[in-house]
Amino acid sequence: MAGRSNRKRGRVADPWRENLVNGWAQVRQHAVFRRLRNGLSESDGQLPDDVWAVISDWGTITYNPKRRGTAEEWAWVFAHLLLHAGFGHLDPRNAPERALESNTYARTWLRAARQPHPIYRAACCTVVDQYLMTLKLGRPPVELPPAPGGADEVALTRRWWQASVPEPYRRAEYPDFFVGSVEVATERDHQKLFATGIGEAAREALEVAGRDVTRGQAKTMRAWDRALNWFVSSYPLLGALAAGMKIVADADLARGWDISIAAVNAEVAEIYINPLVGLSDEEWKFVLAHEMLHAALRHGERAGWRDHYLFNVACDYVVNGWLVEMGVGQLPEGLLYDPQLKGLSSEQVYDRIASDLRRLRKIATLRGRGKSDIFGEPLPHGRTPGRYLDLDEYYRNALNTGLAYHQSGGRGLLPAGLEQEIRALDQPPLPWDAQLAQWFDEHIPAVEKRRSYARASRRQSSTPDIPRPAWMRPEESVRLPTFGVVLDTSGSMSAELMGKGLGAIASYATARDVPRARVVYCDAAAHDAGYLPVDAIAAGVRVRGRGGTVLQPGIRLLERADDFPPDGPILIITDGMIDVLRIRREHAYLIPAAASLPFRPTGPVFRIR
Repeated sequence: MAGRSNRKRGRVADPWRENLVNGWAQVRQHAVFRRLRNGLSESDGQLPDDVWAVISDWGTITYNPKRRGTAEEWAWVFAHLLLHAGFGHLDPRNAPERALESNTYARTWLRAARQPHPIYRAACCTVVDQYLMTLKLGRPPVELPPAPGGADEVALTRRWWQASVPEPYRRAEYPDFFVGSVEVATERDHQKLFATGIGEAAREALEVAGRDVTRGQAKTMRAWDRALNWFVSSYPLLGALAAGMKIVADADLARGWDISIAAVNAEVAEIYINPLVGLSDEEWKFVLAHEMLHAALRHGERAGWRDHYLFNVACDYVVNGWLVEMGVGQLPEGLLYDPQLKGLSSEQVYDRIASDLRRLRKIATLRGRGKSDIFGEPLPHGRTPGRYLDLDEYYRNALNTGLAYHQSGGRGLLPAGLEQEIRALDQPPLPWDAQLAQWFDEHIPAVEKRRSYARASRRQSSTPDIPRPAWMRPEESVRLPTFGVVLDTSGSMSAELMGKGLGAIASYATARDVPRARVVYCDAAAHDAGYLPVDAIAAGVRVRGRGGTVLQPGIRLLERADDFPPDGPILIITDGMIDVLRIRREHAYLIPAAASLPFRPTGPVFRIR
């Protein structure tokens, strides 16, 4: 009777298998993978116990039923494998030399496939994981290492081939993807299918936003509408970005805010244009791409302490140069463009134009002369307001998706500076204290300790009769590393700024085994405090002065001091309200985040937050 009762109730559901099915369903529902799905099969004991799943050269995923994971983990695993196919990793023509080996794990269903070299496989998986993080699909089964920087799988392979794969990026012995023959790659073009899926997803997003259809009636397509749709359908790099932007074409709004041609607000993803400007379709493509890159690359927020209008102009030079180089649309007459600035970053261009007053009489943005085309706040208008966005999330996803689509589709090379800035969106900037630590590592050598029997070490209780050498630092006759600190003690300096700067300096000096630092206080005159132990700096020192600000005598004092090494670096802590400094040795500045220096510094500037 008991057995009959169990048969009536049916089989008990397996929660682990339900997780697997749900994870596969999450991937199936994602529009990007719509064209890549080629089937899912269960392994019949072929896979090792520690392998989740593998993808064949035909794109079929074989999973390990012994693995236990959540639905989110399975979704990550399946998406990771499909991205190998979409990025062209299953195509032997995309692999660098020596990247493929004979298949030591050959099975019936992998008879024609080859095993990727462990270095190439590690590079491919690193690139895939970096891109998958932007999709926000699933959760990785293991903790992922930080992205290694702006490099594709081929560049990473060549870099790691010369040295070795860093430990955090090494993969399991059994590969998770296999590389097929050229015939298989040609017949099953995964890259083309992946590109088609991204294009369809972008077009669907455009339809949902209701750009082309209002109340079931097709709208009359104007020049700027045709230009925006062109990006979605024909230019993958900016297609996903264009699908989320809104064009506000209002002549009254443009006249009220002095918008000559166009402007943008990144907060609500709105591009404001002057509909009375007679531009061609190709010129509107250029203008819209210009404003979209302003918003996506966060040019408004990157200005920081700089003059916002001049930094806007510097970004215009850089963006226009990229668009001309890529052949996107046609450069309208009168826009900022200088071929001599090719390859420079916005910050480098800013330094040039800020010191060249002759340029200031000629420059004008898309909004007009003397006006920034990057609005910090959305403009009020009578139409449906734009969407407030998570800027980092939206723009990073849009540009990274577009970059992957552009490269996988073989759409040509991009300017190196643009690609670096897109990849840099995934790398948050280092905090000022981490940058200061790197500066210490570069310019202040660590004290090399050695073992010596001259002073016995504490003996172990288990072997008290065995003497062991102790760690010894160099004798005083050997020059120890040191550095100089010039501290602005004028009345405008806050106690918080001095405390943060001196505390950070003391902590990193202690980590580098620097026993003392030469400290000079400067207000209206220089006050030499001599060499101070780093723990005294950390505990707080007696500050003299608090008058005006003259730092050059303090710099001169250190450079001429007989007891200060000629190669000793100097750190200047100031609020930026100083005169021009002339420093002949390695140096760096610590200033508040919102401050600026009244001259072009030759050393690094760390902004305390």
